[in-house]
Amino acid sequence: MVMPDFTYLRPGSLAEACALATRLGADAAFIAGGTELIPDFHRERESARHLIALDGIGELSGIAEVRGDLRIGALTTVADVAASPLVRHRLVALADAARAIGSAQIRSLATIGGNFCRAVACADTPPAAISGGARVHIIGVTGTREMAAEEFFLGPRRTVLLPGEVLAAITLPAQPQGSGSSYQRFSRRKGSSLAVAAVAVRLTLTGGRIMGARLALGAVGPVPLLVTRAAELLEGERPSVALFTRAGALCADEALPISDVRGSADFRRALVAVLARRALQEAAARAAGEPS
Repeated sequence: MVMPDFTYLRPGSLAEACALATRLGADAAFIAGGTELIPDFHRERESARHLIALDGIGELSGIAEVRGDLRIGALTTVADVAASPLVRHRLVALADAARAIGSAQIRSLATIGGNFCRAVACADTPPAAISGGARVHIIGVTGTREMAAEEFFLGPRRTVLLPGEVLAAITLPAQPQGSGSSYQRFSRRKGSSLAVAAVAVRLTLTGGRIMGARLALGAVGPVPLLVTRAAELLEGERPSVALFTRAGALCADEALPISDVRGSADFRRALVAVLARRALQEAAARAAGEPS
């Protein structure tokens, strides 16, 4: 497909960007790295005729600690998220998820905001962020709002963003003392393949027992899935392979996979069980201070 004619707009401020998007409505789309948006034009999944570039708005970029939270601007590249010592210290699963995306060239252009806003079911960073209790911060012409990251997604390629609203940042709270995290994914080949299934975990250990657990699944549902039954099973228990195997089976039960060219629904459920066990083992080891 040949790219359609479109108007390229480059606002100088976030307020101007929101006003443009509000005025242009469904005919407009924000563009940052463009690594998902441009292919969507070729796939005929995108029909916007006005592209509003956000790359000149500095307040949407960067990683910094703000009042105890780690703020990751939506325009921060996936490469910067993967390489950030601050991110790795706060939630290593998120850095590992960012490193799993595409090629080095893609990661240098793609943004974490784009990875959220295109709302592709197999996106890597949302499940990892959700496992760490991340929140999203949204700005529009009528003001600002924020919510838990898992509430941002409504369905495949659908989010809570209203016309004229911009995802400004993702914030990670301080993780509980004694926490460890892990992101595990499976793809059909090494390199830049999309995830067939993925699991992100954060465990908190106190006195050798699991006193907190958050598990999120990717690529096995219409949106990233925060699973609860497995987390409830883990609470108060001592880490063990047997326990983690049972929790993995519960994760597989909570998955909502489809069958497509990358794998059947049954295959994806089987993957979830294995990936969850691996993620739980690695998160527990990291929480206990063991090398990983």
